Amino acid sequence: MKRKKFLSFLLVGASALTMVACGSNSAETKESATSNEESKASVQIDNLGHEVEIPKDPQRIVGSYLEDFLVALEVTPVAQWTVGGGSRQMYLQEQLEDLPLINYDLPYEDLLALEPDLVLVESDPLVEGDKYAEYSKIDATYVVKNGEGITWRNKLNDIAAVLNKEEKAEEVIADYETLVEETKTDYADKIQGKSVAILWVTNNSAFMVAKDRSSGDLVYNQLGFAVPELVAEVSATAEADFSAVSLEKLAELDADYLILVNSDQGAAMFDDQIWQNLPAVKNGNLWEFSSESSWLYNGPIAYTEMIEDVKEQLK
Repeated sequence: MKRKKFLSFLLVGASALTMVACGSNSAETKESATSNEESKASVQIDNLGHEVEIPKDPQRIVGSYLEDFLVALEVTPVAQWTVGGGSRQMYLQEQLEDLPLINYDLPYEDLLALEPDLVLVESDPLVEGDKYAEYSKIDATYVVKNGEGITWRNKLNDIAAVLNKEEKAEEVIADYETLVEETKTDYADKIQGKSVAILWVTNNSAFMVAKDRSSGDLVYNQLGFAVPELVAEVSATAEADFSAVSLEKLAELDADYLILVNSDQGAAMFDDQIWQNLPAVKNGNLWEFSSESSWLYNGPIAYTEMIEDVKEQLK
């Protein structure tokens, strides 16, 4: 009898141990499955319709001419945009100064040498022909939203979705919108009814910003400055952010304020009577910035710095 009770006890104990072991194995299996699921790449559809497997936590990101957006999202790329090794985004150098340069057209060998695990491409033309297929052999290649009607907010949100930084993007946009509204309110008397034009002068030639593009969108559509007739005329046929405008045509510019991005300090046009007689120049309302400022670029950091520049001039 005692022997039967003892055997029964052993059987019950063994059964209990088996159940515990199974439960433990089940928990471990579930935990392992969850871990595997979390480490899997996500699939994102880029601007050209490619299905791109994005690494869970990319560490070596190339985002040429998207550095503003990446830095705003607290992401440091492994290289920075340049044109021929000269031009670069100087207003971002505090964050990018130690990074190697990569030319704007993303040479294959240079890109390969950077060993990226994610390549973010700024515009469709950069991957024309066989370039997208070539880049994809290196690693995940994603063409971000770009083209007509795509704002910097659209681009920021697209990049944020790829990098799982949606909350940070919302924070960046909210802070920016607050800055815009505060600026419009605090300087309403110096903005409402006042017109402004933005010119970039390089190689003794002037280029005007269109009213719905780049910094034009900022000063006209966001801050609410009036659009001069000449700016409206140039904007009607603009195919890029900046459009060439002759000195003779500039004689028609009647803007209250003139923002000058000066890449040619010794330009002969500045000594011409046409320039000297522009209303904004004659009245001391010429706001001059160097080519190292943010005024030639796009992105949340660039636009934030532009607004701070405007505020400083309106004080």
